[in-house]
Amino acid sequence: MIRWRRIWYLSSIMFLRCHSRKKNGKPHHYWSVVESRRCPGGQVAQRQVLYLGEINDSQEEAWRKSIRVFDEQSRDYRQIALFPAERPLPADEANAIAVKLTEMRLLRPRSFGDCWLGCLLWDELGLCSFWNGKLGGDRGEVPWDKVLQVLAVNRLCEPGSEFMVHRRWFLNSAMDELLGVDYSAAGKDRLYRCLDHILPHKDELCRFLAERWRTLFDARFDVLLYDLTSTYFEGLCEQNPKARFGHSRDQRSDCRQVVIALVVTPDGLPLAYEVLAGNTSDKTMLKGFVAKIEKMYGKARRVWVMDRGIPSEERLAEMRQGQVAYLVGTPRAMLSKLEKDLLAKPWQTVHEGMKVRLLERECELYVEAVSASRQSKENAMRRRKLKALVHGLNRLKRRKRISRDQLLKSLAVLKKEAGRVWSLVSVREPAAGEPVNRRTFAPRFDRLAWKKAMERDGITSCGRMFPGRTFRRGCTSRPNRCGRGTCNWSM
Repeated sequence: MIRWRRIWYLSSIMFLRCHSRKKNGKPHHYWSVVESRRCPGGQVAQRQVLYLGEINDSQEEAWRKSIRVFDEQSRDYRQIALFPAERPLPADEANAIAVKLTEMRLLRPRSFGDCWLGCLLWDELGLCSFWNGKLGGDRGEVPWDKVLQVLAVNRLCEPGSEFMVHRRWFLNSAMDELLGVDYSAAGKDRLYRCLDHILPHKDELCRFLAERWRTLFDARFDVLLYDLTSTYFEGLCEQNPKARFGHSRDQRSDCRQVVIALVVTPDGLPLAYEVLAGNTSDKTMLKGFVAKIEKMYGKARRVWVMDRGIPSEERLAEMRQGQVAYLVGTPRAMLSKLEKDLLAKPWQTVHEGMKVRLLERECELYVEAVSASRQSKENAMRRRKLKALVHGLNRLKRRKRISRDQLLKSLAVLKKEAGRVWSLVSVREPAAGEPVNRRTFAPRFDRLAWKKAMERDGITSCGRMFPGRTFRRGCTSRPNRCGRGTCNWSM
């Protein structure tokens, strides 16, 4: 049984279609919205627009109400069918309206859902009241907290520069309706000046967000991840005093840059940041950041996790003296001295697929970890690169007419693509003036080095850890160099 209900008429006809079937002796009705279009040949093609599923009587009534209009004269709802202007109205249709499709326009479509969600998150974090208290007294044609909310929502929905917000994004979004402001809120100069207004409140904002994260997500701050990155500028940057030439992590040493230092939790929640001059050394900022975190959040038990290139030995000695716990990568020069002692230590299983072995020396704990899943991944990556390298070398060997210069250029390309896998292959290159043949060009595969490399995969670089007094498991009566006794470590 099929029942039809006409919803509206435009260039096509939309219906509510009911499909009835019996299941376990009980009838069930499933509804869908179907569009019917008349083709040029006189045939009618139908397609399902929306599947509604099994709806009850109240839901069916709500669908019927969605196609009714309110007649102000009769003070009642009526169902009206819509017809295109070029089609004559049927004689039997009393309630009908002609629609001129050629004059229908879609004006200023704007993004609403993502902006609404961004504003909701802004209110849930309490940033509205926070910035209203900080920026409420600042004079401006548009409240500065509204301008700041425009910038913050843009970073969430479609990250871009302030100029992009001014030229394009604000006009294509519904932020004016959501915030009750006009286009003046996205003025180019106003967006840039807003950043100057919020800069003095940077540390207060970080403390406020930390409290909100602790309240909303039960966030913990006993482990802090500290790292530095850089971002470069195109141009001279003559009016930016922090733009300097330095070590570029983006491989753009020809451009001026700034260095950004950031402290986050393992969940990615930032606690503090600093924008530094582009020539700032990584090893000079750690002491200041430790003091900054202790000043902002007080002294508490924390473990600082860093790359091996960030702290110097002098800085680590100061952290040990101040009982500041840390976990940092061991310098490569020190690994050779610890290799024999680590090989003598047994592996301990942390969980399925992860093993570690520990070495205690001079109040520090050296940790070497191996992961079975990571080893499988790195083995597969090494095999793929070796396969590509071998195929490339075989193609060069099969070429009959190739000059020495062309061969060296091709080998340079293969070496760059192979990376560390290139060290597993020794290539005998033809000398100057020698012809290129199988005797002068002979690559060889080092199977022993390959086996050792596959065994080393999955083993992370040895890390060194100082637990500090709050993380110390316990000490025996036998003293060591630090005078506190030999630590009893357990996993």
